[in-house]
Amino acid sequence: MKITEENFISRLKHKDEKALEYVIDNYAWIIKTVIKKHLFTLESHQEECMNDIIFAIWNNIDRFDESKSSFKNWVASISKYKSIDYLRKYKEKVTHDSIDDLDIASNYDVHEEITKEHISEELEDMLNQLKPQDKELFIKLYIEQKDLEEVALDMGTNKNTLYIRASRGKKKLRDMFKLKER
Repeated sequence: MKITEENFISRLKHKDEKALEYVIDNYAWIIKTVIKKHLFTLESHQEECMNDIIFAIWNNIDRFDESKSSFKNWVASISKYKSIDYLRKYKEKVTHDSIDDLDIASNYDVHEEITKEHISEELEDMLNQLKPQDKELFIKLYIEQKDLEEVALDMGTNKNTLYIRASRGKKKLRDMFKLKER
């Protein structure tokens, strides 16, 4: 049986390894993006975390409920929490310098600086295919994880306009990603 977008979840629930391969081929980019965001200081543990996330998807697919969220969001959630677990587990290895010892001005946004430095090249290349305004929107929504209302205020527009732009941008990126796979 061929694995498709319509049947991969049911095949995964039946422990079909080809369905797991489908997940890896089509959703690994989400996992990698989340891991890089949370574990940028633990590069040596990123692959191990990736394997644990895939294993968690395999073992917990019966808990996925399509009525509560999309598969993409479910994968992102698992990735986020596994990455945070890794961060907690290996936090001593990150650095021995105390953050309290650093002289950081109160108006200096460390999170923003770290996020900018560690956006993967692949993600940066993809975002560069968008119009500058749409790229800014994607960064605020998906990398900085700001809510739509906050982004609408920042960009001086309404939520509906941003929602439409985000949807069109996602479609453009999906179409481009499909072309690269061929």
